[in-house]
This record gives sequence, C-alpha cells and structure tokens, in this order.
Amino acid sequence: MTTAVLGTGSYLPQRVVSNDEIGPAAGVDDAWIQAKTAIRTRCYAAEHEATSDLATVAAQEALERAQLTPDDLSFIVVATSTPDHLQPPTAAFVQHNLGAHNAFAFDTNAVCSGFVFALATAERMLRDREDYALVVGADTYSRILNPADRRTVILFGDGAGAAVLGPSRGGAEITSTRLHTFGALNDKILVPAGGSRLPMQAHHRETGEAYFQMQGRDVKDFVLGELPPLVADYLADEGLTPADIDHFVPHQANGMMLDDLVVELGLEHATVHRTLETYGNTGAASVGVTLDHAAREGALRPGDTVLLAGFGGGMAAGLALLRW
Repeated sequence: MTTAVLGTGSYLPQRVVSNDEIGPAAGVDDAWIQAKTAIRTRCYAAEHEATSDLATVAAQEALERAQLTPDDLSFIVVATSTPDHLQPPTAAFVQHNLGAHNAFAFDTNAVCSGFVFALATAERMLRDREDYALVVGADTYSRILNPADRRTVILFGDGAGAAVLGPSRGGAEITSTRLHTFGALNDKILVPAGGSRLPMQAHHRETGEAYFQMQGRDVKDFVLGELPPLVADYLADEGLTPADIDHFVPHQANGMMLDDLVVELGLEHATVHRTLETYGNTGAASVGVTLDHAAREGALRPGDTVLLAGFGGGMAAGLALLRW
C-alpha cells in the first residue's frame, strides 16, 4: 500500500517584517540583505502566538484540503527546534488544539530538515496501514534571534507547513525517502544555552549563548559540497536522473545559495519553488510551506515528479520523492 500526501496547508503570521526594520540593529541595509540572500521580508509571530498556534492553523488547512477531520488522525508528528516549552512536546498542544483525541502525538527535531524527517518518519509508520497521519513543520525563530547578528537575523522568519498523509487515493504518492546526519558537524548550527549541557543563565543573553548561532560559510560549504552527491546517489538508486525531476522544493535557506545549489544538482530545467523572498527562512516549516504554495497555485500536475530537500543543523539532510 502506497502512502500519499492527501492535503497540504501553511500558516505565516500576519506581522510582515521588512529589511528596513531589522537591518539597522544588524548594521546592514535592504540592498545588502537582498544582494546576499534575495530575502525582502519575513513574518514574525505575534506576542500571543507560540509554535503550536502556527502549527495548528496550518494543520487545520491541510485537514480541510484532505477532506478529513481531526478524529480521522491516528498520529501527529511536529518537527520543530523552537518548541512551546522544553516539555511537553509541542505536538501535544497541537493535538489538543485540533481536538484530535484519537491521535498520539510527538515531536521531532532535525532543525531545518525537520519537515522532511517528519514526513519520512510518518510514511514509514503508515506502511501497510489504512491510517491517517498529520505532519507539521513549525518554527518561531524570531524568539531566538540576536537582533545584532547579521548572519542570522536577516535570514529567519516564523511559519508552519503541514501535510496529511494516508492511503493513496489518487493523491501525491510518496515513492521514497532518504535521511542523513553528519554528527561531526554538530557545532555549525546551534543554540548553546538552554539544554542539559549548558543550563540557561541570566548572562547568556549578554554573551549571545541564548541565541541561535550559525557558521554561515561552513553551512554553505556543507550544502554545496555534500548535498549534490547525496542527491545524485539517491536519484540513481531510484532509477532516475536529474532530467526526470519536474519540480524541486528545497529548504528556503538563502536565495543566492539556492541558485548555486540548483546548478550543482543539475536541476536547471526543473521548476524550482521558492518562497524565501517573501517569508525568509522558516526553519522546519520551509519545505512544507513551499510545497503547499506550489500545490495551491496549481503548479503540480498529476504524474509530475517532485523532489523535496531539507538541510540544516545536525548537520542533516532529508530527501523525498513524490509522484503527484
């Protein structure tokens, strides 16, 4: 039995934050940010909104498009690295918000690869079952950004992307997934303080250890150096070449880097879906948000081959192929 994406959804907070708003504190301007990233705006959650709130709205939209109710769900997987609390899992709040009383719920954390990791996890759990699952990638990075750090604050926004999975009934079949972790590179993206290694103290905001940190050049080297051979091997194992890919839905990390990545992957002929210009890098949400936008715009047609690629902290990379 093949598992398919039966419906997608997304939610971006109402507050739109321009480059002009965040640039001064980081010592940069709109022209510099666009030249380096192609990002013009991003969305920030309201004070009363937490990650679970964003995830809930995206989930409701995905359920509506799948023509299912919360009672139909067997389980919920929320991918996030900015949970509502250290515990319980953010998925528990989403389950409660939806009223999905029949579903068990848990979180995964693969940072910006999160949506693809959660999708792969749910797909494997659903094999040979007639059940339905909800996958959500959601992050509120605005809460952990250092306003003065131009390496991070210019990139990230908040959002949530969701998908309902279940038995194929003419939906977008998930033909395969593949996940990778490069644990030796675990220091390239991190929030140092707040966990058991370094419990949060008052001075960690002053030292910057309470904020999201990223070694941008090393991350770019990882993406452009490691992802192309991973994708090439993956496609070859599936009996495909880059020419067989109709649509590419990558993590929305940085517009300039994505331009280079598409060339390195040999996917210049594919339709590359991008939302970063408007929404920035939404972390675990970005692949789900971008997939939903492509679906709602009618860009994905029956029979199209869609490649999803998430990559980020860990370091990690998640790949998935869909037959729309």
